[in-house]
Amino acid sequence: MAAKKTAKKARKPNAAFMKAMTPTAILAEIVGDKPIPRTEVVKKLWQYIKKNNLQDAKERRMINADDKLKAVFGGKKQVSMFEMTKLVNKQLK
Repeated sequence: MAAKKTAKKARKPNAAFMKAMTPTAILAEIVGDKPIPRTEVVKKLWQYIKKNNLQDAKERRMINADDKLKAVFGGKKQVSMFEMTKLVNKQLK
């Protein structure tokens, strides 16, 4: 009988997520204008959301947009956290 391998491989981060991308002028107002990976963009957005208390009080998955975020979200007043990442990807080159 062959023994099964039990050693797990370390999870490699996806190269596409780690590639530095340039934010548009609208997004740069929040995260800065230097090319940064998508993961860092999302991290900085969440810092901004928490700092400005933009997470909906009752429905925690929803983000209430202020003027800067409304521009990033295509004019929407409120988006879900999942929709946010989709809309942010459009703001990256």
